Amino acid sequence: MKGFLVRLKALLVLYVVWLALMAPLSTQDLAAGLGIVLVLVLLPLPGLSVYREISLAPKRILFFILYIGVLLVEICKSNIDVALRVVQPVIPIQPGIVKVSTRLTSRLGRWVLANSITLTPGTITVETKGGDLYIHWISVTADDVDSATKKIVTQFEKYLEVIFG
Repeated sequence: MKGFLVRLKALLVLYVVWLALMAPLSTQDLAAGLGIVLVLVLLPLPGLSVYREISLAPKRILFFILYIGVLLVEICKSNIDVALRVVQPVIPIQPGIVKVSTRLTSRLGRWVLANSITLTPGTITVETKGGDLYIHWISVTADDVDSATKKIVTQFEKYLEVIFG
């Protein structure tokens, strides 16, 4: 019964995300989304327990909504920064790979963090090792792990800690 509830929660969360991404919706979108989500949720994935990390607690849902807003703001700021670097060559580009650390213990939380960093223009998560992420950054402005973590990770991490525990 517990496995059923875990998969039902995963189905609901994934389907809501699908609906949010596909707006405006058609009947075909609704059917395709439900089919894809059902396949994902019903696949027997031994050793992959990320579904258990999803919680529908009101506080976590609120922080997820806030997190989406923060992510969108960071994506917009990064888009402007990268666009300015393209149209104004006087703005320096100092690419490099930096190591950042995260306090997140949840595998799903670290995965969401890594992908959120990759979604923001100018940064790409190259590798993850435990609580460390290696990020290719278009303009490295921090020399040490703590400074890089503060500039790249902190704005996401405080929300993800609540969402994923």
